[in-house]
Amino acid sequence: MSSTASGKSGTWRNWAGNVTARPAREVTPASVEELSAAVRKAAEDGLKVKAVGTGHSFTATAATDGVLIRPQLLTGIRNIDRENLTVTVEAGTPLKRLNMALAREGLSLTNMGDIMEQTVSGATSTGTHGTGRESGSIAAQIKALELVTADGAVLTCSEKENPEVFAAARVGIGALGIITAITFAVEPIFLLTAREEPMTFDKVTSAFDELWAENEHFEFYWFPHTGSTNTKRNNRSAGPEKPVSPVKGWIEDEFLSNGVFQVAQLVGRTVPATIPTIAQISSKALSARTYTDIPYKVYTSPRRVRFVEMEYAVPREALVETLRELKATVDRSDLRVSFPVEVRTAPADDIALSTASGRDSAYVAVHMFRGTPYQAYFTAAERIFTAHGGRPHWGKVHTRDAEYFAGVYPRFGEFTALRDRLDPERLFQNDYLRRVLGA
Repeated sequence: MSSTASGKSGTWRNWAGNVTARPAREVTPASVEELSAAVRKAAEDGLKVKAVGTGHSFTATAATDGVLIRPQLLTGIRNIDRENLTVTVEAGTPLKRLNMALAREGLSLTNMGDIMEQTVSGATSTGTHGTGRESGSIAAQIKALELVTADGAVLTCSEKENPEVFAAARVGIGALGIITAITFAVEPIFLLTAREEPMTFDKVTSAFDELWAENEHFEFYWFPHTGSTNTKRNNRSAGPEKPVSPVKGWIEDEFLSNGVFQVAQLVGRTVPATIPTIAQISSKALSARTYTDIPYKVYTSPRRVRFVEMEYAVPREALVETLRELKATVDRSDLRVSFPVEVRTAPADDIALSTASGRDSAYVAVHMFRGTPYQAYFTAAERIFTAHGGRPHWGKVHTRDAEYFAGVYPRFGEFTALRDRLDPERLFQNDYLRRVLGA
């Protein structure tokens, strides 16, 4: 173990900088066997264990004062099964590397989120998702997974093997063990045509059901302090490829959406009174465009401006009312919100603690620029979300606890009972899990 245990204890910070931890030691295992040994050693030493990916969660789901497992050596594709259309990948593999490797093999995930910096295990464990009428979250595309449990054993889970663990561990928020490999369903690579265009808030909310029904993937951003949104419709295409030109892509996706947006956020943070004016300008900065490309180049975008985020899943039929209440709250308050609100959807799935578990869902994500006070805005938004039975993203800011989750997740007890069986001594416990799952 001396070759992979760093022996250092420094301060760990997440991507947004709103969560810090000081682990007793860090371990970077080079194999599943080394990871299992690290888990057993932590238990012997009376230390808790958490694994951390790229730190893109805004909650303290990966924070620990015990042993911090870093999986960056557990990366790469183990196997591609072209007959059954699956790929098995090491848990520490960044989604970006997976997407690019699959594309080289002429394969793709069916759906994905809007960024791809996270590790596959971190993204799935917290329920990361994109938007889709019929295709669900990244975790919903899992066919099997490998898990190191609290006694150091390696457990393989699928619909046929340890199915009760499979039903829960796909979105396990680090409570059941440490994922070491994931098998995803894939398909031959395909093309998507993206149509992006501005639309008024009133129009998009009035026509939301039609827009959702007519498109495989529909999402939009509303700019607070305005009546404007920017919509995006992604649908499969027979081609030909017509990607965004490098120059136009740089201007719109880097210069405007990241560079200019960063400056605007800095100005707004320094002089909050300017935010409504900046929002009016920002909502008109991007023009309509249509392009056709391979999936990960359409689904994902570069996000270089750092922020703090809260996201709730509400029943899809409650989305429009939820959004109108949020807009009314912002309009009548003295809140100054500089980041757009993101809206996406997902179909119901069968994962115990997935935010789409058992119900068609719509996601409303509110953001604030890093370093800007966000509590008043998030508190107001959360009050609206919870009134509609909302379920917060496990990796994004929220204040809910186990009592609340027991009421909005019909299978919450199933998950906690499995946790009692797999981790009775709470080796994988931390303060966040204690709050959201109970002791």
